[in-house]
Amino acid sequence: MVLSPEGWVAEQARRYEESGGTEATDMNGSPCLLLDYKGRRSGVWRRTVLIYGRDGEDYLIVASKGGADEHPAWYLNIRENPEVRVRVGTERFTAHADTLPAEEKARVWPHLLEVYPPYEEYRRKTSREIPVVRLTRMDAPAS
Repeated sequence: MVLSPEGWVAEQARRYEESGGTEATDMNGSPCLLLDYKGRRSGVWRRTVLIYGRDGEDYLIVASKGGADEHPAWYLNIRENPEVRVRVGTERFTAHADTLPAEEKARVWPHLLEVYPPYEEYRRKTSREIPVVRLTRMDAPAS
């Protein structure tokens, strides 16, 4: 598993995983999950930490990259390989990643701003349309 090249992200991912999902599970009060995804060219599994929101049983992640003009690498990879592995707290599961269409993104955007208000600033910083991705569980939760 290759961790994010960003040092602080890699350290948070390491703490999150090594604690079994009991530590490093938020960023300044916003909930975080671990996203494992397959590289589109290398085929190597990679891991990053992302803030998430919810929409029913699904998880929502935002490909903001801090308002940069290019998409984050994880987003480019999941567009090619939408089957991902997710850890939310102590739970791990496989999910399918789908980019939301504009009308669905508009519906969930207010919730995502409640979870992490800086997303609105990021949206103003770039001319790029910032994607929102739905993670839908593929395997049944353990009972």
